[in-house]
Amino acid sequence: MADFRAIEGTTAALVRLLQASYAVEDFGHDLLFQSYVTQSFEQPMAAGVSVFLYRIAVDGVHRMPAPPFAPDGTRTHPQLPLDLHYLLTFWARDASLQHRVAGWTMRTLEDTPVLPFGLLDAAAPGVFAPDETVQVLPADLPNEDLFRIWDTLGQSKYQLSVPYLVRNVVVSSRRTMEERAPVQERRMDWAVVEDLTTGVPG
Repeated sequence: MADFRAIEGTTAALVRLLQASYAVEDFGHDLLFQSYVTQSFEQPMAAGVSVFLYRIAVDGVHRMPAPPFAPDGTRTHPQLPLDLHYLLTFWARDASLQHRVAGWTMRTLEDTPVLPFGLLDAAAPGVFAPDETVQVLPADLPNEDLFRIWDTLGQSKYQLSVPYLVRNVVVSSRRTMEERAPVQERRMDWAVVEDLTTGVPG
């Protein structure tokens, strides 16, 4: 499973998926696809799609308490399953292009609901295991929460945006657990306890 670089690699894979699916002749316009942080919204792109990770949550339903085995047979610490919450924003100077970009982006993600290992590894070589995938789903974000996010972005004015949830992002530990020898026998020793108030053995 992926290590602590799984979050970074998943974001890069989302961006790479959109870049690889884009054809300029479908839009008659050059588009950009970038991962954004809060400061990026102060000087946004002219046209394209930004991928903004605004929340990370531990997936309690799929929490893995049992320590897994590493390939060499040693036990590692429990894996950490995460849900990544993204806000995809569609940038354009006019409504027609913005709406076209929005429709194309949502259709592209619907056509690829699972990011396969090949895409994950191409975006982040050496991070994910060959049998590893992540799931991409449209998310339900109330308008109040959506506008609150934009309020925190400061000077940015609201742009058409859609929330997405990426699940099954598993972060594995590099630390192995100390193995102890199994218990062979149990020994019990008896001792006489002296009553400290009387000096008489109890």
